Amino acid sequence: MLISHRKRLLSLYRIAAKHRLDTHLPVDDMPELAPLARLIRLHPASLGKSHHPMGVKLAFEEMGTLFLKLGQLLSTRSDLLPPNIIAQLSLLQDKVAPFDVDTLKSEIQNPKTGLGKPVDELFARFDDKPLAAASIAQVHTASLHDGREVVVKVVRPDIKPVIIQDFELLREMANWLSARLESARAVHIVSVVEDYRQIMLNELDLTLESTNATRMCNNFTGSSLIYVPEVYMANKSVMVSERIFGVPISQTDKFDALGYDRSLLAKNGLTIFFTQVFRDNFFHADMHPGNIFVETLPNGEAVANPRYLGLDCAIMGELSRDDQLVVARMLLSVMNGNYTALVDIISQAGWIPPSADKHALIRDMARTVSPMVSKPMSELDFAGILFEILNIARRHQMSIPPQLMLLLKTLVHVEGLGRELYPALDIWSLAKPILTSWVKDQLDPVKNLNDIKEKSPELLLSATELPKLITQGVQSMATLGARQDKELREIQALRADFLNQKRHDWIALGGFLGFIAIGLTVPIWWVGVIFHVLALGFVVWRVLV
Repeated sequence: MLISHRKRLLSLYRIAAKHRLDTHLPVDDMPELAPLARLIRLHPASLGKSHHPMGVKLAFEEMGTLFLKLGQLLSTRSDLLPPNIIAQLSLLQDKVAPFDVDTLKSEIQNPKTGLGKPVDELFARFDDKPLAAASIAQVHTASLHDGREVVVKVVRPDIKPVIIQDFELLREMANWLSARLESARAVHIVSVVEDYRQIMLNELDLTLESTNATRMCNNFTGSSLIYVPEVYMANKSVMVSERIFGVPISQTDKFDALGYDRSLLAKNGLTIFFTQVFRDNFFHADMHPGNIFVETLPNGEAVANPRYLGLDCAIMGELSRDDQLVVARMLLSVMNGNYTALVDIISQAGWIPPSADKHALIRDMARTVSPMVSKPMSELDFAGILFEILNIARRHQMSIPPQLMLLLKTLVHVEGLGRELYPALDIWSLAKPILTSWVKDQLDPVKNLNDIKEKSPELLLSATELPKLITQGVQSMATLGARQDKELREIQALRADFLNQKRHDWIALGGFLGFIAIGLTVPIWWVGVIFHVLALGFVVWRVLV
């Protein structure tokens, strides 16, 4: 129940009023949000405050770790939120004050969630000053006894119970909104909260990040494009990995000083992205500037062939083969300006409701996106086109899988970083041949036949199970029929009970009104009192029966 979270709710209410979140709610598009906007305005904290263009960002930062990370994740959901909110959430930073180093060392030595050994035994040198402090974890530099330089990542202590408690509140709020607002049901708000709950809990388990980093490292073994640091030790709260040296992707002026070819770096970045998505089907889904570096020597000098450095593999994305095909075909449809094909692909994927007006959707796509696509290749803003398509889709109640939204958001990040490196970057001319070749390869009948041949032993072995599966299928159908009969009887019983309860309601109402009327008309006052008591008796009877 929401009442059990009243202290936290009151705190969030005050913060929402302080930053005037009511002025950021899309009340014109969703009139059902008007009561919520009025409620926020009534709080004393809103007095004297006016609309702030960064109000959503500031509010999420003040609400704490969960809302900070949730805002960062929601910045990937352009299908759910309007562009002005997405723009603010995309600016959220998780730089926070570091926690005590003695507490951190205790976490490292913890036998259950840490490495189970004293810091001096694990490291030849451990630097007490943190290299970085974020909302989820803190990073320190150190060296192993064999001389290898490492970074030690430690999850903030006692953060998990707080996050779980806040998610309990979010789930209650999502259920409350879903029961009352059609717009909340349309975007599957309960599922959205559950998806992000799992993502957040995964970020707290560094063994998962370690597994992701190792897998990504193996995918690019010997690559001249990207290097992923090796993980040496890991447990739930502590991870020790190879220390690397590089320049953040956002510091473009340093690339010029180092003599790096920025156009080549931009093209390599896009090649890495498409390789992750279509070759490996395992892509880094949190590619903000803090996670992407370009290689240098430890002293900061240039290397001959600089590679990208992949960090923080906590949030990774994977797509099914069907979703890979859908993504590739969607992107090709946009590039070719074929909006009928685009809407057909979306419809076949089941992302729009059956009641959606596909013709109206095609018209909206053509009217809004065509002018953007008709620009010269060098002037196209691919990220802007994708966001506009998602805004149209949101108005038509499109439901897009979270993993696909992670992919599209990552693509937007990649293009943004690429254009910052090299403003003349043409993502379309690079992506189109890659996508076309991949789609043709996936639909090649010879390749599909070869795949079937390779799987033929497995298929033959599965065929031996066919009689058993048929028997189980028949038994399941019989069981299902019996269950349906039982459920039908239960529904009939519920209907009979409902009709009986309805009949009782009418009897109680008729008796109550009848005796009240008689009591008001009789001339003897005490007889009237008796009839009023009898009328109340009908109410008591209805409550108890």
